[in-house]
Amino acid sequence: MFSVEMSQDKVLEFFLQWNMSMTYWRSGAWNGNVFGKVPEISYLTSFSFVSSENSTYYTYTVLNRAVLSMFVINELGSFEQLTSLRSHHSWSPTYVLPKNQSDIIAFCGAFGVFAGSTSNPCTCLHGFAQTRPNDWSAGCSRTTLVQCGNSNSTQGEKYGFLKVPDTTLPANPTAHPARNSRGCELACLQSCSCTAYAFNGSGCYVWEGDLFDIRNVSSNQDNKQYLYIKLTYSDLPVNKACSGKRKMLEVIVAVLVSSFVLVSGGFLGCFFTRRTKQKEEKKESGEDLLSFDFNSSVEPNSNGTVLRHRNHTDFDLPMFSYASVCAATDNFSPENKLGRGGFGPVYKGKLLNGQEIALKRLSKKSGQGVEEFRNEILLIAKLQHRNLVRLLGCCIDPDESILIYEYMPNKSLDFYLFGSDKEVILDWTTRTRIIEGIAQGLLYLHEYSRVRIIHRDLKASNILLDKEMNPKISDFGMARIFGGNDSRTYTKRIVGTFGYMAPEYALQGLFSIKSDVFSFGVLVLEIVCGKRNTGFYLTDTLNLLGHAWELWVSGRGVELMDPEVGCSPASAALRYINVGLLCVQENPNDRPNMSAVISMLSSELGTPLPPPKQPAFSTTTALSSVLVVNVSAGKYSVNDLTVSAPQPR
Repeated sequence: MFSVEMSQDKVLEFFLQWNMSMTYWRSGAWNGNVFGKVPEISYLTSFSFVSSENSTYYTYTVLNRAVLSMFVINELGSFEQLTSLRSHHSWSPTYVLPKNQSDIIAFCGAFGVFAGSTSNPCTCLHGFAQTRPNDWSAGCSRTTLVQCGNSNSTQGEKYGFLKVPDTTLPANPTAHPARNSRGCELACLQSCSCTAYAFNGSGCYVWEGDLFDIRNVSSNQDNKQYLYIKLTYSDLPVNKACSGKRKMLEVIVAVLVSSFVLVSGGFLGCFFTRRTKQKEEKKESGEDLLSFDFNSSVEPNSNGTVLRHRNHTDFDLPMFSYASVCAATDNFSPENKLGRGGFGPVYKGKLLNGQEIALKRLSKKSGQGVEEFRNEILLIAKLQHRNLVRLLGCCIDPDESILIYEYMPNKSLDFYLFGSDKEVILDWTTRTRIIEGIAQGLLYLHEYSRVRIIHRDLKASNILLDKEMNPKISDFGMARIFGGNDSRTYTKRIVGTFGYMAPEYALQGLFSIKSDVFSFGVLVLEIVCGKRNTGFYLTDTLNLLGHAWELWVSGRGVELMDPEVGCSPASAALRYINVGLLCVQENPNDRPNMSAVISMLSSELGTPLPPPKQPAFSTTTALSSVLVVNVSAGKYSVNDLTVSAPQPR
């Protein structure tokens, strides 16, 4: 199903969507006269934007009174303007959008610019280089990384903006209340995540993250708009132009410096030798993990905030010496190994006071693990909630990176749901407590933590259970911080686990808090049923979501219950299944947020709940099935689903 949608925020444009969730073409921002990507559509018709207290819409007038005009979207997803002479009443297409395959969003990848040449249609923005040769889907990467934490970006000491003329504006802008160009520039400069801004007749727009769907336009076209991209000072053209003039001075300085170095070489050698020795001493001067008392390191009224110690990180976490970590784990003995995840192996450790801990050791062979380690320590150090696993400290050694967590004696949820030898069966009360605990943890991440966080890899193996079988959400290596006013965002790196990813994320890279809601819905149905969503084999055409829907619409929803549970209230079970199905709706707008989920789960039995629609992926057995959207001059295919290789713990 195809539709034409108007942007719901202050960014004035319209876009084409498939199935009410996947945007595959956009008109470009409205500048008061024309739409950025289709100025020619205004040659025959004059558009106007109307905004009132109760409604917002576009109107158009046909400039030639002898011509009739209408806009339609056909069965192939093409948006057409049909015209006819009043005297003939014979309709024919005048404009067909998208005009060709290169009009599809992200044709040239992140930070790529569609130049229009048939031999080399894509180029990179200044300051960027192609990520992979002959593969524009990977886009472009910065030649010099922006390190926000290492500069005073609020004063503009390290960064500047490059004016990019004769282009359309990128996709997915965010409107900002700045009233002039300088205010717009400052707003972007003061935001670490801001990558570009633009100010035109419609106001200030900023972009965070990767820039997609930039196109060159003729310099004499009405739709040209100026984009300003954030670059490091060294990448700005003005500095490169000055570099030639500096070369002669650099030669003179080099002669003087080399003479100075020869004279002071002995002194510098002694200095660096002493400095290296100090670093080695500092490396071994971390806190002693064996004798550390984690209970006394938390202030009574600080909601779990860890006190700063003599050796600590910038995240208010104690940092421990590698020698004491080895002692706590018996040199990472195989007997202490608890499992392995995408991050690396997980070990059990024991302190002198008898307290048990869990240690996640970054795998030396995992290139992905370095990024996950940094992400996890940045995010989870800020989080404190009874349904999130608690990060106790870390060890950062030249050759090792280790995170230290509270130990969960009852392993992870998947052990009880999907284990081949079910020694312990979760009763209904325990299952509902686990569901409600996960919901509370997600609500905290989405609404009440110091930063809004999307987990992106919620699954049964990432739900750990404490000694009282209370759930704790773990593994924040894939998580992303979300802007307070953001509703959704895109990524070119799709990570997650087969069977738990929402359709708009798996197929398009679009994620939001509703992506986590989808994963939560899958978890609810798995907990109720006791079977995995993937590999569900009752029929050849249905997975667990499809099976649950088939039972629901036939009035046999209670049959989804795990027969091992025994007696459980049918009405309560149906309520949890209803909520689970609502969470796995194909359209993100049809899914409740976590606040609504908790309200539905805690409401009195008999209170009516919204009826679910058919869930996503309910008629397929493979999440990586090919999606093909036909357009007028080609096909837009999503047939490569990149999923970070998950390994069970």
